[in-house]
Amino acid sequence: RMVQMGHKDALLRSSAIWLCIGCETCGTRCPNEIHAGAVIDALRQMALAEGVPAAERSVYKLHEAFLASIRRFGRLHELSMILEHKITSRDLLSNLDMGVDMLVKGKIHPLPKRIAGVEQIQRLFAATGKDVEVE
Repeated sequence: RMVQMGHKDALLRSSAIWLCIGCETCGTRCPNEIHAGAVIDALRQMALAEGVPAAERSVYKLHEAFLASIRRFGRLHELSMILEHKITSRDLLSNLDMGVDMLVKGKIHPLPKRIAGVEQIQRLFAATGKDVEVE
């Protein structure tokens, strides 16, 4: 509703746009066929483009770590994403026990695997200005 009312500044500074996990459930179930997930993605991009700091710094750091993993390997490597997030968010110890349990149970793979053609993914990032070296 805030989009309809033109409350752009409040939206771009809102925690809500960073707390959405992007599951698309709201858009799937909306009787008016409003795809709020796409709207929220657009608002996040607008906030970043306009230099508005993310209201939820840790969530934004996780977003950056996720994209870095995709850039690097062409797919998500959970362990490197988690490590990068922990370091950049300066939250090294929370959930450490759960992480160790997941690693021991084989739910998190220690070594990353690159997809064939990872260079194509890296070129897509380069085309958007999110450059990374093609290795």
